[in-house]
Amino acid sequence: MPGGAVALFATAEWDGGPVRRAVVVVHGRGRNAAGYFAALQRARAAAGVPALLIAPHFLARSDPGGDDLLRWRSGDWPAGLPAASPAPLSSFDVLDALLAGLSDRARFPDLAEVVLVGHSAGAQLVQRYVAVGHGAGPGLKVRYVIANPSSYLWFDALRPGSDGAPVATCPGYNRWKYGLEGGLPPYVKDPAATLEARYISREVVYLLGARDTDPNQRDLDRSCAGMAEGPNRLARGHAFLAMLRARHGALPTQVAHEIPGVAHQGARMLNSACGLAALFDTPGCE
Repeated sequence: MPGGAVALFATAEWDGGPVRRAVVVVHGRGRNAAGYFAALQRARAAAGVPALLIAPHFLARSDPGGDDLLRWRSGDWPAGLPAASPAPLSSFDVLDALLAGLSDRARFPDLAEVVLVGHSAGAQLVQRYVAVGHGAGPGLKVRYVIANPSSYLWFDALRPGSDGAPVATCPGYNRWKYGLEGGLPPYVKDPAATLEARYISREVVYLLGARDTDPNQRDLDRSCAGMAEGPNRLARGHAFLAMLRARHGALPTQVAHEIPGVAHQGARMLNSACGLAALFDTPGCE
């Protein structure tokens, strides 16, 4: 992409040809793209469904690689903030570029659907992209799968710990990346109403680990703004969905599944029955 390159893992279908489905997985805070790519390969084998698999790698400044590779300061890429070098491109720009490439009919003439899935910090990026991202080109369906993020972008000023009132003692709790009252990255141009309308119009599957309930989990956002959303990832997921339903009623394009017996484990989330259904439309998700 102009201004910088992105490292990624991809299966042979990346070279183009008669593939109908692509699955893009975004890694977590540890930036272990190889591990998520391997988990996605196992999921494809279990599903028995042909698909192009892609795992972009959002690098930190300390990671090895060439000077042309985009790199972010710690914690910036899950929030869609600009890269530190070699150009101030957003991680949202990276997702745009991937979807634009997959929309190329000369290269992928049969591609019909893209699944964009993120776990943990990757799910933070995907969840916010649902609201602000440009998406794919005409004729290409995109499903967004959000698994166990540490926080969500909210569309109102209420939080589950606030007894129905704004969290007045928590400065910045409703600013980006938690809300829309300021601090938005340069990528985001649209007003809040447009972002919310876009969000609820898109196809989203939420995967919530039923045992992702540890309030002291190493990578859990324990900031004031993070804790305002709930004590753990499972609670935060249910609180966010309750907010959406309170504002919009039934959500015909969005569905949530609790994954029994799974804590904060990306590979197990992807390879669960509901993970396989979300990624490859296999049966078996209750």
